Amino acid sequence: MSSLLTVDSVTKTFGGLIAVRDLSLGLGKGEIVGLIGPNGAGKTTAFNLITGAYKPDSGRILFEEKLIVGQKPHKISQLGVARTFQTVRPLGRMTVIENVMMGRLFGREKTRSMKQAKESALEIIEYTSLSGRAFDPAADLSLAEQRRLELARALATRPKLLLLDEVMAGLNPSEISSTLDLLRRLNSEKQISILVIEHVVKAVMKLCSKIIVMDHGSKIAEGSPDQISTNVEVIRAYMGEKRAGKKSNVLPQSGSQTTTQDLAESEKQV
Repeated sequence: MSSLLTVDSVTKTFGGLIAVRDLSLGLGKGEIVGLIGPNGAGKTTAFNLITGAYKPDSGRILFEEKLIVGQKPHKISQLGVARTFQTVRPLGRMTVIENVMMGRLFGREKTRSMKQAKESALEIIEYTSLSGRAFDPAADLSLAEQRRLELARALATRPKLLLLDEVMAGLNPSEISSTLDLLRRLNSEKQISILVIEHVVKAVMKLCSKIIVMDHGSKIAEGSPDQISTNVEVIRAYMGEKRAGKKSNVLPQSGSQTTTQDLAESEKQV
């Protein structure tokens, strides 16, 4: 599997606080990789470093084996890296289709034709199940619809790599299930690689082939979902020393059946 993204020994500090410490991770073309960890672990800071919002104090970040440290976010986007945000950021006074057209006009393979941008936006809106809201103001959408709009805007940039920051946060079990189906289709049908931050642990365990775990700015574990679910360091990070000593499966395994109650409990758990 050829490398798409490489983060090599990256560190980022803010004053005396080390937000990310010597972080290394890789993502191959076609992979769906999960990035999990307790609140404050440094996950979103890692996204900000990859997308150019922050510049690392040390280390390298490569996309398709080209160094991208120091490039502006819009330049990194044009290379094929798109992201969503933990807090949804729709352009509320604009319609859904206008929001999505922005990505088509300014992303990778951008077009200057408004007609082409509109046609492309409509296709993406249909793909993300927002067709019925295409001409409604973005501010009128429900939370689940706004999260799909965030995803649709990112897709409009024609990404090769999609960074998703808690795209399932606040969704009910049915909405989570639909989102998982959509992400699998994006990966298999559109050939988009995905790196996803998620607190719904059971959902990300079912979605991803590889899980990376961060705590206090550092990577503490990497492996398959089943490996991560029994990793003592991961259990300690989530549940504390006493629970870790039992070496039990406190995190869900990928092969376990996910019920709506499980998903809800998993979100509460972290």
